[in-house]
Amino acid sequence: MASDAPKWDGLLKWSLGHSDGTQPTRNLSEEDRKWFMEAMEAQTLNVIKRMKEITLVMKTPAQVLEAQGVTSADLEGILDELQEHVESIDMANDLHSIGGLVPLVGYLKNSHAGIRAKAAEVVATIVQNNPKSQQLVMEANGLEPLLSNFSSDPDVTVRTKALGAISSLIRSNKPAIAAFRLANGYAALRDALGSENSRFQRKALNLIQYLLQENSSDCSIVTELGFPRIMMHLASSDDADVREAALGGLLELSRDKPTGTSSLAEEGEKLKQILEDRIDGITSMAPEDLGAIREERRLVDSIWNACYNEPSSLRDKGLVVLPGEDAPPPPPDVASEFFEPPLRAWAANRDAASNSTSDSEKKQSPLLLGFGPPPGSS
Repeated sequence: MASDAPKWDGLLKWSLGHSDGTQPTRNLSEEDRKWFMEAMEAQTLNVIKRMKEITLVMKTPAQVLEAQGVTSADLEGILDELQEHVESIDMANDLHSIGGLVPLVGYLKNSHAGIRAKAAEVVATIVQNNPKSQQLVMEANGLEPLLSNFSSDPDVTVRTKALGAISSLIRSNKPAIAAFRLANGYAALRDALGSENSRFQRKALNLIQYLLQENSSDCSIVTELGFPRIMMHLASSDDADVREAALGGLLELSRDKPTGTSSLAEEGEKLKQILEDRIDGITSMAPEDLGAIREERRLVDSIWNACYNEPSSLRDKGLVVLPGEDAPPPPPDVASEFFEPPLRAWAANRDAASNSTSDSEKKQSPLLLGFGPPPGSS
């Protein structure tokens, strides 16, 4: 209905009229304040209303939806819309209070792969940097179907989306990390590294690195499960992002002196050969390509230094930090945000001309075209 549509046009005009920088800030009149609050409240109510409608659909049995002509593509569409709504942290937390979180978690077990993947994506959005929703998802047993999809779903997209949701759910969430470990999450990560999908591998490697940073004692777990050898293999991947993520994991292992260095020492010659191959590859790269692997160059040198107590040959060749990379960033170009290039050029030419003008020329009266200023004006 037209009356239910968001009042974005009115809000936009109102905002521009009060914050365009052309007028000094003024206190809002009571009438303006009331209108603004009513418009914002109406928009919030519209979103909540729509989220309740989506919740009702998610609660409806699949056979009923099918009888009414609702397809899996339709359901993926409403999950797309729901994801947009819960990007607001307030709306994400409200989803549980309106009864939408539990049926969303139920969609993780849907028979359609696209719906399982999209449901995991919505969960990831809800829990990202949101401790309250992280707790609510854990209380709704959301980790269990996510782990199941991550470890054993036949569709790699579903597995990847589930891994992304798990990463957001357990980040800065110690109870969830503990539950992940108890559920044999590391074994699932090891299996993920054996996938042929580079995006899936990269996400798994990034989560491993995060977990090792959070708890260095987990280095012993990943060592027992054979992660070092797998990471060394992936450090030679043709995919630059996988290579970088694998090197990041190896660096975390090398920093754990009680277990990391000794475990990598078992593969010492192989690791050394891999690092030397990477150094040779970096050395042979064209100068214009080196900037794209800045982090990889740093990681190779750091691992070499941690394992062999000496800088790598990359440092001797000046390839760890290229000229200019350690320079402070340039100041923000404020002028380009406020002045069009022709105006800036005109201003520069005008300043140059004025600087070259002699003092006598500066004292000459300007030539007035048209009517002069009114009497008494400055």
